[in-house]
Amino acid sequence: MTPKEIRNEKLAAKMIKNLKRRNFEACYCATAAEAVKAVSAMIPDGSSVTWGGSMTIRDMGLTKALHERDLKVLDRDEAKTRDEAQQIYREAFSCDYYLSSVNAISEDGVIVNIDGNGNRVAAITFGPKHVIFVVGLNKVAQDVQSALARARSTASPINAARFDIKTPCLTDGVCHNCNSPESICNYIHFTRNSHPAGRHTVVLVGEDLGY
Repeated sequence: MTPKEIRNEKLAAKMIKNLKRRNFEACYCATAAEAVKAVSAMIPDGSSVTWGGSMTIRDMGLTKALHERDLKVLDRDEAKTRDEAQQIYREAFSCDYYLSSVNAISEDGVIVNIDGNGNRVAAITFGPKHVIFVVGLNKVAQDVQSALARARSTASPINAARFDIKTPCLTDGVCHNCNSPESICNYIHFTRNSHPAGRHTVVLVGEDLGY
C-alpha cells in the first residue's frame, strides 16, 4: 500500500469506532467504485430512494447505478419545473432511503452540513427511514470547529460558484458571514448522533470526492 492508503485505512478505522459510539452504522471503502457496490447492496429491491444535491454521489456513478435497479427512484434532477422539484423534496420524507454526502465531518464523528433551502438537512434530521452518507476522506477535519470552517470556507464558496449564486464568496472565494438575499448558508446543521440508533450510515471513501 502507498503511504496515503495506509493513513486512510488507519484514519477510517478510528472514525468508524467514533461513529459507532454515536450510534451510526459505518464502513470504509478504499475506492468510489467499491462504495457504489456497498451502498447499492444496502438498498433492497423495491425500495424508494432519493437524494440531495450532492455532487459526490453523482460523480461517482451511484445515482446512475440506482436508476438501473428495481427501485422507486425520486430524482430531483429530472424535475422539469421548480414546483416538480419542490414536490420531490417533500416526498423525500416518506422514502425508505435518503442519500447525501456531507460538507465536513470531524475525526470524532460529528457531521456538518450547510443548506440554502434546508430540504437536505431537514430530511437528514427526520423523515426517511434510512439515511446514507457517502464521504470522501478529503472532507475530514480535526474537530468540530475545523469542520464548520471547512464547510463555510471551502464547500460553500465552491457551491456558490457551481450554482452561479451572487454572494460575496463568489467574488473572492472567501466566506464573509454574509446575509445576502441569495445566501446558501441559511441552515447550519450538526449531526452529533444517529437517532434512532442505526438510522444513519456513514460510508467513508478513501478518495477525494465532492467539495
